[in-house]
Amino acid sequence: MPTAGLAPLDETITIAELTRDPYPIYRHLRRESPVLRVKSVGRTFLTKAADTRLVKDNAALFSSNDPNTPMERAFLARTLMRKDHDEHRTERMAMMPALMPKTIESDWAPLYAELAADYLDRLPRGEIVDLFPALAGPLAARILAHAMGVPDASDDDMQRWSQTLIDGAGNFGWTPGPFEATDVANAEMDRCIRANAERVRAEPDCSALSFMVNANTPIPESQIIANVKIAIGGGINEPRDALLTILYGLLTHPDQLDAVRAAGKWRSAFEEGVRWVAPIQVSSRLVMEDTEIRGYFIPKGDTVMTIQASANRDEDAFEDGENYNALREPNPHQAFGNGPHHCAGAQLSRRTVGVSLLPMLFERFPNMTLPDPAGVRWHGFGFRGPLNLPVLLQ
Repeated sequence: MPTAGLAPLDETITIAELTRDPYPIYRHLRRESPVLRVKSVGRTFLTKAADTRLVKDNAALFSSNDPNTPMERAFLARTLMRKDHDEHRTERMAMMPALMPKTIESDWAPLYAELAADYLDRLPRGEIVDLFPALAGPLAARILAHAMGVPDASDDDMQRWSQTLIDGAGNFGWTPGPFEATDVANAEMDRCIRANAERVRAEPDCSALSFMVNANTPIPESQIIANVKIAIGGGINEPRDALLTILYGLLTHPDQLDAVRAAGKWRSAFEEGVRWVAPIQVSSRLVMEDTEIRGYFIPKGDTVMTIQASANRDEDAFEDGENYNALREPNPHQAFGNGPHHCAGAQLSRRTVGVSLLPMLFERFPNMTLPDPAGVRWHGFGFRGPLNLPVLLQ
């Protein structure tokens, strides 16, 4: 019998509050209840950096195969995000050649520079432009479409598919509407991916789809399709929201922007953006054996939720973590996860947004300003970022 008691149960925190602004809640929980069962979400929240890292690093005790996640319903598949050990490794490695540093440098970075220049050319000078729909969203969609092997998918379709999957995977209230939308999107993506699979069989390229389809021992078609979908679901919002968050941070701290430009510290500004507002805020893990965390009994079969959004602002790991500091070093954030499920696209996002796009953007528009910071709307519990970023381009 366990000697420790269960973590406290909270019946007041709502998903709506977490979606609107979770950070005051997380700040309170880190101080008062770092291990907390939250009834509305049906999971045990872990809000301290040491605990979230411990869970992510221990796949034997904390499995990714959470049977209660809405992700499987949203994707109509059990993706590699819900797999562990050899099963996870086999599927991850099938697509990793497309995302390795060598491929990024030889193929995706040059293509991204061309695409970025094209999208920047479309932006007007001397006007207020919302960079979410005008740049961040479509550019992230375009490079991902090429990297995944579906270049004929339009920017609009890629963004719609991504947001639909995000809404479904984050539908912890299990309301029917988001799943009805994912059913439609899944059918469209299935057709697109299958058609492109035939294309890359005939003419292989460096895309993830091509590597998976043409492998000596390919994984099943169902998993090839599912794993392209998981990349679409997470591979647009991460670079898109990172860019918008970084721009918000820099434009509301002009002294930091000046220092970043002077020292070329764009990579530092990137890392701080994803720390400050993690694009993927939370992750679930299934507890495989009875255990304890911070003196509380966590029973086998429970689902813990690592709140990397909170871990990234933990007072024990970061000084003044509630605020954006583009020159923060060191910066041991967990925005891309850790352990076996560390984000496969992290290096692509760093290379494209952090190294390429940020300096290009400020070279084109050196006097860019954010006229109304209070007008920027932030949204999301499972996935979070700005919904708009109206800047004056000059």
